[in-house]
Amino acid sequence: MARRGGFTKYMDRRLSSTFKIQVTSMVDMFVILLVFLLKSYSTSPVNITPSDKLQLAVSTSTKDPVDVLKLVVSKVGIFVEDKKIVDFNQGALDVKDVDAADTQFIRTLYNELDEQAKKARKIASVNEEIEFDGKVIMQADRSLPYELLRKVMYTSMMAGYSDVKIAVVTKD
Repeated sequence: MARRGGFTKYMDRRLSSTFKIQVTSMVDMFVILLVFLLKSYSTSPVNITPSDKLQLAVSTSTKDPVDVLKLVVSKVGIFVEDKKIVDFNQGALDVKDVDAADTQFIRTLYNELDEQAKKARKIASVNEEIEFDGKVIMQADRSLPYELLRKVMYTSMMAGYSDVKIAVVTKD
């Protein structure tokens, strides 16, 4: 019985003390994680990832991109939705790609953009919520001459893509 009395005495001492859990450092860790996740979270539905070899121009623009046709003009060629359409010959257009009657018109690019526009119009005719608006985002290497970019924009406008936006890198 003496043994039992000693156990009760021990339990009484144990129950009377209070324990405090220190969670300050854990709360600090969660706050840091929350700030990191909020900073890295993107609310834009469009993900534009430029190629490693492509250097976009730098701008202070803050507008978010929209999901439209992607056109890439790099030092090696012109790509529409990651499909190579035009090859450059030492950084210039080949004679076979340019129309003889109109030197600003890139025939092979027009054919692909026209095909894309037909697909988009067909989808828009079936789906009432979507309409073809002729928008394109162009990623262009900043070292390319403006004359080439002007030809690409002119050709895209002739194919029905009259709203051309140029993707840039923001200063952060």
